[in-house]
Amino acid sequence: MKRRGRRGLYLFMVLPAFAGAAWGQGSGPMVVDLSRLSEDLEADFTLWRTGEGGAGEWILVTDPTAAGGRAIAQVSKDRTDYRFPLAVYKPYSGKDLEVAVRFKPVAGTVDKAGGIAVRLSTPDDYYVARANALEDNVRFYRVVKGRREQLASANTKVSANEWHTLALRAEGDRFTVSFDGKALTSAQDGTFPSAGKVALWTKADSVTYFDAISITTLK
Repeated sequence: MKRRGRRGLYLFMVLPAFAGAAWGQGSGPMVVDLSRLSEDLEADFTLWRTGEGGAGEWILVTDPTAAGGRAIAQVSKDRTDYRFPLAVYKPYSGKDLEVAVRFKPVAGTVDKAGGIAVRLSTPDDYYVARANALEDNVRFYRVVKGRREQLASANTKVSANEWHTLALRAEGDRFTVSFDGKALTSAQDGTFPSAGKVALWTKADSVTYFDAISITTLK
């Protein structure tokens, strides 16, 4: 079963000022509550796209293997290679933070990937950590004026149609990417030193599900 809004679905109800969503006190993580959904996507969620091709299509899907039986999915199968749909959370901005998400790569022939973007200032400027089930690797990039530049990479098995955990820690100019609970790769870069938005990310024709999303502010 799928539920669609006019352009997508409201994803995050994180900060306590927004309808009292559950999250940890103090410096604990802000945890997404997927049971608190509204079809008013544009109130709190922006759909961006880096590169070429069509816009992403973000919907809520029922999945008995997801946390709470629901997941956020990017389901557009546009095969444009240099195409990166982004689902950007409006209310939150941060610089030093750790974002973690569970994702499941479901389909894709050009790519089968899911990722986390941080410090977004425009659709063409941000950092992104992503895992790819076709390539069996995890990589960290900076995207500058729409141009993607690899900063770090690690090979690891990324199974399709299985849930994995991806985490990106950004602290100053140091970045660490973890996969399934293990720190895999790190990099140092000062291209984007300021706070920015957080987003879910996919590539090309990747059909990818996301759940269990949390944001921890480090400072």
